[in-house]
Amino acid sequence: MPVTPADEITQQRTMQEAEGDLARLRGEISVLRRQNEHLAALHETALGLIDRLDKEELLEAILQRAALLTDTAHGYIYLLEPDASAMQMRVGMGFFKNQIGLRVCAGEGLGGKVWQSETFLRIDDYRAWNGRLAGKTFDSLRSIVGIPLKYRGRVEGVIGLAHVEAGKGFRDEDVAALERFAGLATIALDKAKLYADARWELAERRRAEEILRKSEERYRLLLESSPDPIVVYNLQGEAAYVNPAFEQVFGLHREELIGKNIDFVPEESWPETRQAIESMLSGRKIQLFETKRLTRDGRLLDVQLSSTLYYDEEGNPAGNIVTLRDISAQKNAERELMMYHDQLGELVAERTAELAKANAQLAQEVEDRKRAEAELRKREKELKAQSLHLEEVNTALRVLLKQREDDKKELGDIVTSNVRELIDPYLDRLKKGRLATVQKTLVDILESNLNNIISPFTIQLSARLCNLTPTEIRVANLVKEGKTNKEIAELLLLSKNTILFHRHNIRSKLGLRKTKKNLRSHLLSVEK
Repeated sequence: MPVTPADEITQQRTMQEAEGDLARLRGEISVLRRQNEHLAALHETALGLIDRLDKEELLEAILQRAALLTDTAHGYIYLLEPDASAMQMRVGMGFFKNQIGLRVCAGEGLGGKVWQSETFLRIDDYRAWNGRLAGKTFDSLRSIVGIPLKYRGRVEGVIGLAHVEAGKGFRDEDVAALERFAGLATIALDKAKLYADARWELAERRRAEEILRKSEERYRLLLESSPDPIVVYNLQGEAAYVNPAFEQVFGLHREELIGKNIDFVPEESWPETRQAIESMLSGRKIQLFETKRLTRDGRLLDVQLSSTLYYDEEGNPAGNIVTLRDISAQKNAERELMMYHDQLGELVAERTAELAKANAQLAQEVEDRKRAEAELRKREKELKAQSLHLEEVNTALRVLLKQREDDKKELGDIVTSNVRELIDPYLDRLKKGRLATVQKTLVDILESNLNNIISPFTIQLSARLCNLTPTEIRVANLVKEGKTNKEIAELLLLSKNTILFHRHNIRSKLGLRKTKKNLRSHLLSVEK
């Protein structure tokens, strides 16, 4: 059958439609192949990301996987800062490697726009885009795309990928694959965050446990070193802990107390003790409650007690801590002070009566003194009259005394001359004879006393202190000669205590009693 032109046209049209269908089929197959490749890459990426727990390492892996999906070597990841005021570039590759640390606010640059709009943004020519970041540094960027990293409805970051070559861009399937990849990346980041939080929480717990352990050690050391007895009870009233001071004060050992009720409350102290326990269980603290407790050997101690509840982890009362202080010595001192106070009151009353009597006597003395003053004024008038008479008598006496002094001087010169001529020669002959030591000493003293009798010392001493007794004058002479108390006692045949008594009297009469001046030095000065 011959082929007509119309048939040829129909065949050509059919062939063209078949070629078009084949081309569309080839395109769909290419898209499906790329989608399969993307899905396979996403599956592989998901498996690779899920196993990563370190956040910084995970971010680098996410960026590398996203770059492989879109066949580029340039990309970055922004993450939201803790205060949500800006985003910071945490990782970068290719062109963005030197931009790590860059911060953008909402609406600033591609990352800020994606953060603000919460959806992807694709720019075919970044150089001509109005929202680009300022600076020549970014002039080499061409096609660029940003995908938000969302978690629980909030943008936590942005993945950005770029081409610097002309003619290369990002297709719709690239964007779709990146959006699916962003979901996987968000899950992986959340897992890393949860792992980091768990690790931080574990570290914090370990740190808290270490702090708690050290705190418990400090508190135990505090309890062990406390000078006051301390006992820890559970709610059943059984001792869970007693410190060494408790054992020492009450004579009880912790081995026989732990897990048992401590029987050391006297019978008469039970009512106030029960009342204190009820008050404590109601939530009130017991501060400085004074009561009594028994020791092992039966001694009754006055104690000052403080108690407070302690609680378990759920906040329920777990027991109470009791601190006791032995105030027996203080109580005894208070009782003695009270007795002294009473005695002092009696003494004050007696003293008051004595003072009243003394005041009456003083008033009488004042009256007597007034009468005496009146008598004295009367006597004063009489004495003025007598003083005129005495002045005349004194004038006559001065003349007589001057004559007497001249006579005494003349008599002294005669006595000195007689001693030198009549006694000294015989003393010299006696000293040259054979005498015993004591006899020789007595001769020396005799010679010294004779010299003193005629010397200015004795005259001046007698003139100044005519109230010295003869014995005191002899002792003074021997002290001046440098004799010791023992030597003076032997020479005068007196005891040493008697010599000390005379020396004391001499010092008193010479006005040296309350001074540190040497007696011999003073006596020697009298002679000058």
